[in-house]
Amino acid sequence: MAKNTATQFVAGRVVSLDVMRGLIMFLLCAESCHLYGALKGLNPVQPAAILIEQFFHHPWHGLRFWDLVQPAFMFMAGAAMYISYSRKLEKGSTWEKNWSHIVIRSFKLFLFGVGLHCVYAGKPVWELWNVLTQLAFTTLLAYLMIGRSYNWQIISSVALLLLTETMYRLILMPGFDQPFVEGHNFGSYADTLLMGKINPDGWVAINAIPTTAHTIWGVLAGKLLISARSASYKIKVLIGFGLLALLIGFGLDALQITPIIKRISTSSFVFASGGWVLIMLAAVYWLVDVKQCTKYVWICAVMGMNAIFIYIFFETIGVQWLNGVVGIFTGDILAMLFGLPTDVSAVVTALSTLLVEWALCYWLYKRNIFFKL
Repeated sequence: MAKNTATQFVAGRVVSLDVMRGLIMFLLCAESCHLYGALKGLNPVQPAAILIEQFFHHPWHGLRFWDLVQPAFMFMAGAAMYISYSRKLEKGSTWEKNWSHIVIRSFKLFLFGVGLHCVYAGKPVWELWNVLTQLAFTTLLAYLMIGRSYNWQIISSVALLLLTETMYRLILMPGFDQPFVEGHNFGSYADTLLMGKINPDGWVAINAIPTTAHTIWGVLAGKLLISARSASYKIKVLIGFGLLALLIGFGLDALQITPIIKRISTSSFVFASGGWVLIMLAAVYWLVDVKQCTKYVWICAVMGMNAIFIYIFFETIGVQWLNGVVGIFTGDILAMLFGLPTDVSAVVTALSTLLVEWALCYWLYKRNIFFKL
């Protein structure tokens, strides 16, 4: 294995982190373009049907690939925050000076998260289920302990999971006294207090508490990757803790202690999903920063370097306007001219929209245009 090549930078950035974050954004972009729904509409036979099913959230008790995207999003936000923080310290800044920036950034994330639900609903609503709203909360908590030791941060993240377990198991209110039953758990009860409603799909706002562990673990990963440790040591740590988290998460589920449920972010889910994210990061780090397979990393990096802006763009202009416009000149025209079946034209439209949105990201990337929150 090569010497410590982990701190490879492109324009002052850690390549593997940008690549992994770009992969996450690419997957989210494909969802906003309705690609997965269009593929499912083709009614594929097995095993393709099983593969496509992995790009949809599990309805309740279980784990699919798509359930890992949000934890990875939270995780990478933590890693990016630590790397940015460390560079500011090198330039003479302090934790206190950077705190105001973090508070303002979190406030913006919160507003954007609430605003996106208004866009989805087509009217003003007060809903706190969006990933950006929750990221605002996890960012603040993670930053409060960003300068602490590894052990302190790990213990703190586990304490947040224990707090969640305690609330679900011990705070039993009438109608909300079944810890792991959809719509009848403490998370749903908390939503009635926070928003006066519960989510029809089982999501809860207090997921922000347990998923803070993902952001904290991202901080720790960022600290590890830019440390002076050897590349082999970093990979071993990432894989080792990843396997340990998988063992804990799936163990809790198998022993019927705590089921793996993404929609209420149970502790077993946080461990299991966090474990997979750590192992994926180790794989990307090994491939990009150690083996130096960087020829095509720009394809993902162009989306990873503007992650929050791109996500907001996908979920607003993309969904509300661009998808339909691209569809007129791609799938709709092909259907009109050549009698393309509706389900096939939907796939063509989704792929075309995905290409257009990636091209926009590439245009911003080439001109070094970044929209920072």
